[in-house]
Amino acid sequence: MRLMKSAKQAPLTIDNLTVAYQNKPVLRDIGFEIPEGKLIGIVGPNGAGKSTLIKAALGLIPRVTGSVSIYGKPYTGQRKLVGYVPQRESVDWDFPISALDVVMMGRYGHLGWFKRPGAKERHIAMESLEKVGMTDFAERQISQLSGGQQQRIFLARALAQDAMLYFMDEPFVGVDAATEKAIITLLNELKKQGKTVLVVHHDLATVKEYFDWVMLLNVQLMGIGPTSEIFTKDNLQQTYGGRLTLLSRDDDAIIVSTR
Repeated sequence: MRLMKSAKQAPLTIDNLTVAYQNKPVLRDIGFEIPEGKLIGIVGPNGAGKSTLIKAALGLIPRVTGSVSIYGKPYTGQRKLVGYVPQRESVDWDFPISALDVVMMGRYGHLGWFKRPGAKERHIAMESLEKVGMTDFAERQISQLSGGQQQRIFLARALAQDAMLYFMDEPFVGVDAATEKAIITLLNELKKQGKTVLVVHHDLATVKEYFDWVMLLNVQLMGIGPTSEIFTKDNLQQTYGGRLTLLSRDDDAIIVSTR
């Protein structure tokens, strides 16, 4: 899908993106442009390419075709503007490092890899830990933290980076209700600051509550735009097919389950 470019540079523009594993397309001909200051849920069935989309945008996996622009420029020149929270399961939590050290890693893009973080970076990191309610755990080894606490630490690292565009891959998975509430409060604060956040999300029942924009993805882009316009029964059925159960029959669909 190719798209017309707007005059103002968007936080994220993807054009004609195709990604394949062993010659099998995982994403096919994806194209869209995200306006600034939106909280965007990326939803779709398992294997739809949601995490792959983020990794391709960040250059973590190769692309068959397509381009990705961050505020009109390639990602390699815009790293300081981008924050990334990966899936918690993809991280080696046994690595001997403290929560504070993890958060200070978010400052390396501003310092450069060969300059040691100082008092300023420590202050920013502690402020970020405070925002996610984790200051008491600053010196705790990450292996000693619960799943929800580990997720909060990664969010604090992203905050310390002070990015303009954030990618978050399933931040709500495996966390308790208090952590989920803390995460969505934090995401809304970022949006109020004019920052743009894309979140891979599985709980369809909370999409309308959490996100003002939604992207429906199933290898191809099935729809993207304001949640009130895109998150409809017809679009969901087209995206999920027989793996979707709806409680209501109108477009104001309440999700019961996916299979």
